[in-house]
Amino acid sequence: MEFHESAADVAALPKHHVPTHDERLVITASSLGTVFEWYDFYLYGLLATFISKVFFAGVNETTGFILALGAFAAGFAVRPFGAIFFGRIGDLVGRKNTFLVTMGIMGLSTFVVGLLPGYESWGIASPVILVLLRILQGLALGGEYGGAATYVAEHAPNNKRGLFTSFIQITATFGLFAALLVVLGFRTWMGEDSFAAWGWRVPFLISIVLLAVSMWIRMQLNESPVYQKMKDEGTTSKAPLTEAFGTWSNLKYVLICLFGAGMGQAVVWYGGQFYAQFFLEKTMKVDGATTNILIATALLLGTPFFVFWGWLSDRIGRKFIILGGCALAALTYFPAFHALSEATNPALNAASQSSPVSVTANAGECSFQFDPIGKNKFDTSSCDIAKAYFAKNGLNYVNVEAPAGTVATVKVGDKAIVVPNPATVTGKDRDAAIKKFGGELTTALKDAGYPIKENPAAAKDPKAAKLVFFADKAQINKPKAIGILFYLVLLVTMVYGPIAAMLVELFPSRIRYTSMSLPYHIANGWFGGFLPTTAFAMVAAKGNIYYGLWYPVTIAAATVVIGLLFLPETFKRNIDD
Repeated sequence: MEFHESAADVAALPKHHVPTHDERLVITASSLGTVFEWYDFYLYGLLATFISKVFFAGVNETTGFILALGAFAAGFAVRPFGAIFFGRIGDLVGRKNTFLVTMGIMGLSTFVVGLLPGYESWGIASPVILVLLRILQGLALGGEYGGAATYVAEHAPNNKRGLFTSFIQITATFGLFAALLVVLGFRTWMGEDSFAAWGWRVPFLISIVLLAVSMWIRMQLNESPVYQKMKDEGTTSKAPLTEAFGTWSNLKYVLICLFGAGMGQAVVWYGGQFYAQFFLEKTMKVDGATTNILIATALLLGTPFFVFWGWLSDRIGRKFIILGGCALAALTYFPAFHALSEATNPALNAASQSSPVSVTANAGECSFQFDPIGKNKFDTSSCDIAKAYFAKNGLNYVNVEAPAGTVATVKVGDKAIVVPNPATVTGKDRDAAIKKFGGELTTALKDAGYPIKENPAAAKDPKAAKLVFFADKAQINKPKAIGILFYLVLLVTMVYGPIAAMLVELFPSRIRYTSMSLPYHIANGWFGGFLPTTAFAMVAAKGNIYYGLWYPVTIAAATVVIGLLFLPETFKRNIDD
């Protein structure tokens, strides 16, 4: 969809035109609908830990979590296709009907996730259906953002476009914040045991109420008179895909937009909000409720800065604010996440420094600790046995190379533990030896100060570990943790607040929607959406809990270089030309 005003209409407007009451109603209604869509979309990411246990129970825990993140990423993978598909639908039938379609698909898909039986009931069909539902959500979201951003931008005064579009940028964080509050509320009200058993489904199920509200809001909207006039006059592009991507004069800006702004913005956005959450809960062993509180507080503090950076970009430009956020992320992500470890699990952090863990083994005998079909028990080599323990528990360790054929050894500080050799023990003896090794290693880690406690779930589930790693809530430095998370969110607001205005300003009116949507959704759907999956797979492969940060750091740094060389400044452009 594209919305245009004729030159005569633009000339008739006051220089500092302020949207009318009806225009404000349309913009507000569009923004609220977008908030609800983001709520639905991000709810899955917040509950990935529970989803991995229910829908990917046929594989080991580490693989299950990575697969759950992969299903999360599937929704992002199809966003560019949703942008193209629903952009065409919008050109044919109008904005209002397209909004209703995308909202209906998103809301119903989310609701069905809450009803979908798990792996134990439906087997492989369960995760397959889950992925299909995520794909439907991604297609719906791909058709939402570009239209909302373009519509608001084209109704804003030229000197306030960054400010006006920053309110659309807030909708994603508001949606995430709403999802956090709902999840936190039900976890607190129901208790962790009930929430883990079935309560995690409730936030998905109540989305049907949000769907009804959102559909009602969208039904109140009339078709845009600007859009209707454009269609009546026949001034719409007859071949927007060809004009946008088939001519080098426009295609080069699509590529510059993608690599010189979008991909860096995406990894900073998802690194500062989603990866930080997964890092706290999965790696630092902070309980889910506390994680949600910390993240929600940081979001609450940071959200107004979307508007601040949007406002500032109207005065000093968009380019250097966006690239500045990317540069800061590239330079500070490693120290920021190290500081986050110290603040949230000081015992684990101190123990890993005073009694570091190493695995001495031949690299050629070590598997990548990821098994998508659930058949690998990682017990065919001593190296695999050792690393499977650390991958499952998310512990940091270093690799020490050894000659081929060497039986792996794990050192905790000065204490060495020889790993069982599968070449000499088989069958039940192997299982017993691996279990004994796990017990000895857990004891050594506990003696070295690693925070380990009895697992309450073990009393109910015989498959559950008897001892688990944890973060003591009493030792969490909450002000410091919130401060670090706020800093990460602040970087998010820097890169995301002004980018909608820049995207709109980069492209001519007749192909603006198509041109801006595809690079935006490729960046956020592929570079950003795959960040948690890729980063945790990198951690599982290397054993270093910070290794996954190389993914966002490298991409953010590349964006800074490309953007400085090729990205134009756009904030003084008149987008109605």
